[in-house]
Amino acid sequence: MYPFFLQGESGQRFCIFHAPESRPLGAVLYFHPFAEEMNKSRRMAALQARSLSKAGYAVLQIDLSGCGDSDGDFADATWEAWLNDGMLGYRWLRQQTDAPLYLWGLRSGCLLAASFSERLQEKANFVFWQPVVGGKQHWQQFMRLKLAGEIATGGGKEITETMKRSLESGQNVEIAGYTVSPQLVDGLRKAELMPKGPVGKVIWLEVSSREEASLAPASLPFIEQWKAAGAAVDALVVPGPAFWQTAEIEDAPTLIDATQASIGLAA
Repeated sequence: MYPFFLQGESGQRFCIFHAPESRPLGAVLYFHPFAEEMNKSRRMAALQARSLSKAGYAVLQIDLSGCGDSDGDFADATWEAWLNDGMLGYRWLRQQTDAPLYLWGLRSGCLLAASFSERLQEKANFVFWQPVVGGKQHWQQFMRLKLAGEIATGGGKEITETMKRSLESGQNVEIAGYTVSPQLVDGLRKAELMPKGPVGKVIWLEVSSREEASLAPASLPFIEQWKAAGAAVDALVVPGPAFWQTAEIEDAPTLIDATQASIGLAA
């Protein structure tokens, strides 16, 4: 494991590179989720990255602008800046290896990975963990954190309208301790989990605490669109906790095992 900083246009980006012991079977670039989900997921992302490295894959984790240990404030982050950070990490990773590329995303990181692939000149494989299929719905869910404390007093609708007016006038809004810019909201709301460039394998994994769970209904039409674009899609549900949102930090070892098995078949 090799921690370091990459110099971007607006400061340094903290990275962790997990190098395999031999020639890499694949090059994996990780896109982390939005806001507090990133913090909740750090352990699982680290466990998976180490596991992939032991299996022969080169894995790069990068903290996007305003997130984690990277420079910048979350309030200044934009969707475009995060895509630029992805290119920064991609170029560094490609200097290390020319092995087949895997873009690995968790939650809204899947949206970033798909959007980012449009900028590439090569075919990408994807690993989607509990993918967010629509940024608009994801933003609405995030806004509910702000509304939760206001509903009891009947101020929920007023708060919603106030936030909308603030964003429309170019002002930042604060939700659950995160100050979010209109530019970031606009990019997130427009994002959908659609194929944007040449695509190879898609490993689509969802987690459920219920027995005999099936894929989320909202996922099915998007999976079909990836198949229609020529992707070989391996989609399944594995048992485990929703570690990206649980009160305590939790592990989902079956998700790691399923990822290892699927990415091994795709190699």
